[in-house]
Amino acid sequence: MRAQGGSPPRVIMQLTEYIGARRAQVDEALGRFLPSPPAFPRVVYDAMRYSIDAGGKRLRPILTLAAAEAVAEPSAADRAVELALPAACAVELIHTYSLIHDDLPAMDDDSLRRGRPTNHVVYGEGMAILAGDGLLTEAFALLSNEPPDADLAPRKIRAIQTIATAAGAAGMVGGQAIDLLAVGASTLDKHSLQDMHARKTGALIRAAAVAGAIMGGGTTSAIAAVEEYGRHLGLAFQIVDDILDVEGDAKDLGKTAGKDAKAGKPTYPSTYGLEQSRRLAADRHTDAITALRSAGLAESRLADIAHWVVKRTN
Repeated sequence: MRAQGGSPPRVIMQLTEYIGARRAQVDEALGRFLPSPPAFPRVVYDAMRYSIDAGGKRLRPILTLAAAEAVAEPSAADRAVELALPAACAVELIHTYSLIHDDLPAMDDDSLRRGRPTNHVVYGEGMAILAGDGLLTEAFALLSNEPPDADLAPRKIRAIQTIATAAGAAGMVGGQAIDLLAVGASTLDKHSLQDMHARKTGALIRAAAVAGAIMGGGTTSAIAAVEEYGRHLGLAFQIVDDILDVEGDAKDLGKTAGKDAKAGKPTYPSTYGLEQSRRLAADRHTDAITALRSAGLAESRLADIAHWVVKRTN
């Protein structure tokens, strides 16, 4: 991966700058793409913006942009990123909706998200549900409307299919359903644990990268490699998330630490132990880089992001 052959501090600083620039680009675009009153009633708009404006890592939309950039010819990279920006924002709208709903008392019942009180704590449960619904549906309006170029319709349709499948019952919704049923079970068999996380967390991460590769005009082989990369990255991200739930601090995480253990949820550390979980995350990182290498993408920002995912502390 890119970190090899260079000093880690230099690579980390470069990646930090890249992520900061892409995050700012996504934040600016979200401000443009999300309609405001009178298109939306003020009461639901405020609740939607509350969670969008809370920030976060913006990992998923940054992955979308990085994938578009990676599959394009260098001379066309900026244009590829521009074409992928609406899809990146749509992915973030969907991710934010999922967090609002996950935090509800009927789901994870959490009071802290991205360092702020959760949406339902501020706006009430009913309005939080509507804010999540609004973000989810607006994401697909955005995917279908932008960019407004008829020649891009085949790419847009393919991106919509990819993201919709990842967000629905075959992906994120299905994973959350398994998660709800697993509360109090403390352990799942290893196959079921991986299946749950591949759906709940991994599916949208994979789709974010694939949508970027599609909108960036990637070849069939490049898109396939990015999909395989995203599949491994999504699992690595969740394994690290489970580890941080055990070892992390709420101030760093921006959410309640230790809640999985208190709820009796099966996690990678509860199933494998911390050390084996770290090894599993490292293995998924290796597999992600191998997938990129198969399509000549191992020197892209996607590789740097994979390194960050397994080394992160929040």
